[in-house]
Amino acid sequence: MIIVTGAAGFIGSCLITELQRRGYTDLVAVDDFSFPDKEPNLLAVSDVKRVERNVFPDWLRENQQLVQFVFHIGARTNTAEFDMDLLNRLNLNYTKEVWTICSEFSIPLIYASSAATYGMGEKGFDDYTSPEELTPLNPYGVSKNEFDKWMIKQTKTPPFWAGFKFFNVYGPNEYHKGRMASVILHAFNQIKETGKVKLFQSHNPNFKDGEQERDFVYVKDVLNVLIYMMEQRKHSGLYNLGTGKTGTFLELAQSVFDALNKPHQIEFIPTPIDIRDKYQYYTCANMAKLHQTGYSQPFTSLREGAMEYVSKYLVEGKRF
Repeated sequence: MIIVTGAAGFIGSCLITELQRRGYTDLVAVDDFSFPDKEPNLLAVSDVKRVERNVFPDWLRENQQLVQFVFHIGARTNTAEFDMDLLNRLNLNYTKEVWTICSEFSIPLIYASSAATYGMGEKGFDDYTSPEELTPLNPYGVSKNEFDKWMIKQTKTPPFWAGFKFFNVYGPNEYHKGRMASVILHAFNQIKETGKVKLFQSHNPNFKDGEQERDFVYVKDVLNVLIYMMEQRKHSGLYNLGTGKTGTFLELAQSVFDALNKPHQIEFIPTPIDIRDKYQYYTCANMAKLHQTGYSQPFTSLREGAMEYVSKYLVEGKRF
């Protein structure tokens, strides 16, 4: 069996769907299935066993001899969450438990870290940098980095493991994420409702309005990397998962307008005071470490990915 936690969420549902499309048949979906807004994400998969998140660790121990691989994608991903007890329970301690079980029973494991661990990027965005040196900006990033810090000290590990620091992932199946959805989804909704897009002004003299840069990565590229690493099961380590290139919010908005064949109408608004001093003007993943494993597939450009996402999925409300 191949297990995917967070299987009803954004990346997890795309991953379990793609695994089935590629011929992997004995799949287990783990999540809190009590949220009806996520249920449509699993419509594309069939004959998948479901295990509730709260009983999964016990289930994994009981069924470990049948498990071939674990993708631990599930987490509390709200970057505006300030309940540290909740984040420690779901992101830190839960992941420790999954790691410990996989180590005990020699089960290969891939888990989701986050680029939020890099904070303002004072140390750059290099996955060779020790988690001990990083200062995340929010409790979510702290919870992810605390696990990475704990993990690198472990002497007992799964036979293969990889943690991935996801950068700005976008694509189908994020409809349920609300405020935490990608800027592309928000831009699409704004254009539908008002015909224009609002972007934050720059309050940094080194960047013009709309030219703040991010490493945006299409979820289909994320799936290619995760499945590649599962299939080769070499080179355990902590990896960035972006594209290694930046795109601007202006380019993103223009791509959404072009996908909809609508004129560009962009309004720049002040960045809210409460986040202005922590606002990131630049993120870009150093992807050398992943490429050194032999991964050579090209990554989708922001324009190509945004236009496909809008035209193939958002216009008709389709899932992956």
